[in-house]
This record gives sequence, C-alpha cells and structure tokens, in this order.
Amino acid sequence: MRRLCFQIDHKRMKCVMAARPSWDGFLTFNLISIPVKAYNAAISGGGKIGFHLLHAKCGERIRYKKVCPVHGEVSNDEIVSGYEYAKGEYAEVPAGERAKLKDEDGKAIAIDTFVAPDAIEPIYYSGKTFYLVPNGPAAQKPYAVLMEAMASHDRHAIAQIVMSGRGQVAVVRPFAGLLVMTLLNFESQVKQPQGFADEVAHESVAAEERKLAATLLESATTDELEMSRYKDDYAAKLAKLIEKKSHGASKRVKAESGERPVMDLMDALRKSLSQQKGRARREATKGHGGHAPRRGRSPKRGAVRVAA
Repeated sequence: MRRLCFQIDHKRMKCVMAARPSWDGFLTFNLISIPVKAYNAAISGGGKIGFHLLHAKCGERIRYKKVCPVHGEVSNDEIVSGYEYAKGEYAEVPAGERAKLKDEDGKAIAIDTFVAPDAIEPIYYSGKTFYLVPNGPAAQKPYAVLMEAMASHDRHAIAQIVMSGRGQVAVVRPFAGLLVMTLLNFESQVKQPQGFADEVAHESVAAEERKLAATLLESATTDELEMSRYKDDYAAKLAKLIEKKSHGASKRVKAESGERPVMDLMDALRKSLSQQKGRARREATKGHGGHAPRRGRSPKRGAVRVAA
C-alpha cells in the first residue's frame, strides 16, 4: 500500500518576478527586431498543495529508480533518448542531433500576422503565458512603439517560437502596459467539436424560455471582471485539514547527507562498554606502575554517538 504526505508553502502568495527569465531572444516582424526576455506569468507551483508518496508500513518516502530490465539500475550518463517506431523497436536520437534541427531563428518570436482579438478561438489557448519585457536600454523605444500601435489598433500578433525544445505558435498582445505572450495549441492538438456533436440533442427553445434565460443572464452580468474575487477554496480547506492532522505530531530527525551515520542503539552500547572496559584495564596497568588509577574521565575522541 501507499499513502500520501503533504508539502505546503505558506509564503507562496506574493507574485515576485523570477531572478532569471524563462526565455530570452528577439521579438521580430519584417525588419524589426526587439531584444526581449520572457518571464512566466504563473506563480511557481500555482499555490498547489503537493503530496509525496510514502510507504504505509514505515512512513519512508517512495523513491523511483531508473532501471533497465537487463542490467538493473543505470546512471543518467548511460541513458539516451529513443523513439519507438515499432513495438519494442527504437530509433536513438541524441539531444545533440535534435539541437541541430532547430531553426536559425530559434531565438526569435517571429510575428507572422496581426489579427483582431476575437479572431482567436479561446479553445486554442494552452494556458502558458509569459510577460515579455525589453532586454536592455536599446530595446525600450521599439518595444514601446510596437505595444502602443497594437493597443491603439486593438490588434494581437500571431507568432512562432521555438520553446521548451519544440516549435510552437503563440499570440502576443498588450496587457497592463506590457506585452504578454500566450502559447497556443496547434489545430492537430485540439479535439474538434464535431466528435461530440452526437451527444447533444438539438432541443427547440420556446420564446418564454428564451426570455427568462436572457433575463437571468442580464441580471448576473457585470461590466468588469474582478479576478481577485475568485479563490481556491478547496486548497484552503485542504490546508486546514492537513494542519489539523499534523498538529502536535512528532518530527523525525534524519541524518543529513554526508553525515556520519548513527548506529543501532544496542551496537552502540556494546561498543561503549567495550571501550570503557579497555580504558579501565589501561588505567589499572598504569596504577601498578606507580600511578594512581584515574576514574570518571569523559570519553575521548572515537566515542560512539547514540541517537535518542
């Protein structure tokens, strides 16, 4: 059996710009080339409460090893990437060879065209958004010109970029005085609605029903959306549950990596007793030589540490 343990970061509530950008390169269109840096717009972890898998019997964390069915556990430097082109048959494609396939413009957000905001169907949005900021003083002016032109004409840019090891399509738009880039899914990555059409019955709607629905929509419509109204209530409830379960629980102290390991208690006691007897014999021998036995001395270096 397996059970879960929790991991909460109570301080991960404030949005702080990352020390390092997720990507840097150029925002390009025709002869325009603006150096930019991309910062992930999402807070790391997204406030999610993470769990680890534990062994139900002893409470130790489950570890995963990379194992070859023929040779057993292998190290990272023995692992290569391969594509399974047939059952059990792989074509090895090293990372270096894949890197050579990247376009010369692999460091560019290449704008292809501009469109009206409603030209992009929301279903294509992947949810991965980045803030684009000027990279250096020389980039400030062209960045401002492009952003103002897009904002005043209410236009979004469709661009292509190589990111996370693959070519992607993105939309670049002005937002709160910045340019932001959201990655889009390719058409081949989105399930088309026709595949689910048979599950929806085309019921006729009466005039009275239509009027009632319109009234309900109108009464619940707001002029401006305030995202601050929405909170993750489930995460808050889960955090309270975890706090309740962990309250007063004893904490196990583990030896740090590289520390001298603490031995078994009985072994430690036996070794301590053996060392004590050895010291007593040495003291007795010295006493016969004209020196009085010394008693009650604290152990010297080499004494065994015992964990409480």
